[in-house]
Amino acid sequence: MPTCENCHHTWSWKQTIQKNFSLDPAMECSYCGAKQYHTPKSKVKNGLLNFIILLPLVLNIFFDIPWMILLSLFPILFVVVLSIYPFFMELSSKDEYFNLFKT
Repeated sequence: MPTCENCHHTWSWKQTIQKNFSLDPAMECSYCGAKQYHTPKSKVKNGLLNFIILLPLVLNIFFDIPWMILLSLFPILFVVVLSIYPFFMELSSKDEYFNLFKT
């Protein structure tokens, strides 16, 4: 679970999900009011986690999966990814960006 870098309070699962569904990249800590941001490492982890939802399409290439089963896997995998998403989230006080071209 994410921990505020300012007050070191651990966010609940519900708070983390609610804060993620806003368009503002800054998430305000409900305990100390400090703005928190995803770390670049956390953004990469959660971006890769989203590919799990598309896993049935890849499996369909190799195995002949019936369409009803294939379509029913999407909402199930979405719920699974949504439920484990906060456990991979890390917070920082600074808004950092992933730099692909480090020198």
